[in-house]
Amino acid sequence: MRLPCKNKIAVKDRTIGGAIPLICLPLVAKEKAALLRQAEELRPLAPDLIEWRIDGFDDVKDIDVCLQTLADLRAAMQSVPLIFTCRIDTEGGIQKISQEKRLKLIRAAIQTGIPDIVDIELCNDTYFIGTILKDAKQYGSKVILSFHDFEKTPEEADILDRLVQAQNMGAHIAKAAVMPNNHNDIMVLLNATLKARTETLQIPIITMSMGKLGLVTRIIGGLFGSDITFAMGKDASSPGQIPVEDIRKAMAVIY
Repeated sequence: MRLPCKNKIAVKDRTIGGAIPLICLPLVAKEKAALLRQAEELRPLAPDLIEWRIDGFDDVKDIDVCLQTLADLRAAMQSVPLIFTCRIDTEGGIQKISQEKRLKLIRAAIQTGIPDIVDIELCNDTYFIGTILKDAKQYGSKVILSFHDFEKTPEEADILDRLVQAQNMGAHIAKAAVMPNNHNDIMVLLNATLKARTETLQIPIITMSMGKLGLVTRIIGGLFGSDITFAMGKDASSPGQIPVEDIRKAMAVIY
């Protein structure tokens, strides 16, 4: 039995940090038509949330096109909560976008009132993070502050420190995604998650080990405190994502 979060978050009719971890499906497409086609295909899979990885969108630097596409995506996905992510290139972003452009785009998206959640990285400077947090509060979005390491798994204390840092900076959800190089790294990530849930964090947590070696954390991570897992609908947005049908079956046995 998993330990729920102390400060759960309600997003539309979903509860993040409740008795069962939620499943999020990413949307990664270069063109608007493909994105909306993906959305139509994913909706029957009944995800708890979807994430638009707009850093993979060819027109990402045209804010007007992005905002219209965001509105069309919202209409296509109806009431499914939406995470809006423009990932920085140094932490897995699909294309390099200037910080100025990223900030302008994310702010414009928040100000539409469409994204339920935005995901930004802890590596951004304090002005970037503070500006997003301020806008999110004004327009009703929640903020994930995230950390990604695609090469290694940091020490347990370092992972925990990043999660605590996210909470202290005002995040609604703290996230860490790391790459395991051996089986011990899996335990490092899970132990850090458990300590965050039981000792230090009041807010929901998202943690995962990436790649094939780490895929088990996408299934059992919720037992240690992770509140959202990312599965594969059409295309994966990070290494090791599992098809949603498979992860749902596995989670039905565990939770």
